[in-house]
Amino acid sequence: MRRVLSIATLYPNAVQPRFGTFVARQLKALAARDDWDVTVVNPIGVPPVAWGRYRNLAEAAATGVEGGVTVHRPRFALLPKWGGPINPRMIARSVLPLARRLHALQPFDLVDAQFFYPDGPAAARIGAALRLPLSIKARGADIQFWGGKAYALRKMRRAAEQAAGLLAVSEALAADMARLALPKDKITVHYTGLDRALFRPLHREESRARLAREFGVPADGPLLATVGALIPRKGQRLVIRALASIPEARLALVGTGPDQAALETLVRECGVNGRVHFLGSLDHRVLPVVLSAADAMVLPSASEGLANAWVEALACGCPLVITEAGGARELVTRPEAGRIVAREVGPIARAVRELLASPPSREVVAASAERFSWEANAAALAAYYEGLLGPPSS
Repeated sequence: MRRVLSIATLYPNAVQPRFGTFVARQLKALAARDDWDVTVVNPIGVPPVAWGRYRNLAEAAATGVEGGVTVHRPRFALLPKWGGPINPRMIARSVLPLARRLHALQPFDLVDAQFFYPDGPAAARIGAALRLPLSIKARGADIQFWGGKAYALRKMRRAAEQAAGLLAVSEALAADMARLALPKDKITVHYTGLDRALFRPLHREESRARLAREFGVPADGPLLATVGALIPRKGQRLVIRALASIPEARLALVGTGPDQAALETLVRECGVNGRVHFLGSLDHRVLPVVLSAADAMVLPSASEGLANAWVEALACGCPLVITEAGGARELVTRPEAGRIVAREVGPIARAVRELLASPPSREVVAASAERFSWEANAAALAAYYEGLLGPPSS
């Protein structure tokens, strides 16, 4: 059995149980195999004086075994809003002593970063110190946001040059990486996974009834869902404005974030009070109920890699209305899967009306996601790692 040390700032913890769940699912699926042992270091950034949510995060910096994966959570010194340039160094400074101890007890074969910045440059320092090969995965915002900052891009390019291999969650993201002069010949596309037992079409009327009973979402009329953090990049404001021109429909917003107060104000300004329902952060087991109840999942993101929410919606038989972002065209490959539209209110509303007027078969929609599973994701990841290391010595 080979051993990987994975550095992941995106990872669930006791305070943020929905944060980076897709990273945890990927690594748990890899650990469930019999050929790779997985150790995760999930650095928790805490300011020198912890206040508000940082006080709770400091308490979440705990080590444990979660889903068959040992997770270590050392703290690193964080300067909110100003720490971007130094975060990789601060993470490496915190993690390296732990990594040395773990490597001395039972050597690792590979160091892996689950997000390109700040994880990638931090993991590069650790990989160099332990003299181990390095892999870095890009997921979307790390390339589109951090790649636009000169100081971050310099560090990302140095880490990429050191890396034995790079991963991208879609062909579109791989092309974006190449445009940033990250070495194209090192990039492998690694699609996300899916819990196929959980994300599947549920009985629609029963799902609507449960939403009415547990969340107060009336069961009458068409229902749209938007799943994602409440931040401007995800485009909930556009969905609310589009809803104003679809008077018979309701909207279920799943997620939390700093944009919530502004969105609540916009709901009142657009006169859609009573038709927009803020469901907050939901347990993953409840999300298929929302997606099975919905007539469409509308997510007009400004940027994505290949959103897990897209795949999960399709698997539940819920067609998409999304923008030309990331790997959208790698997923919406047939009309039944939904529509790719301009990031504007009019085109969003028209696409929703089309799907409401002529709803596609839920079984055909679900078939669009049939190639995704966490087992396939883990098998592809194991094969990629083996390719970096070569055959094990006898």
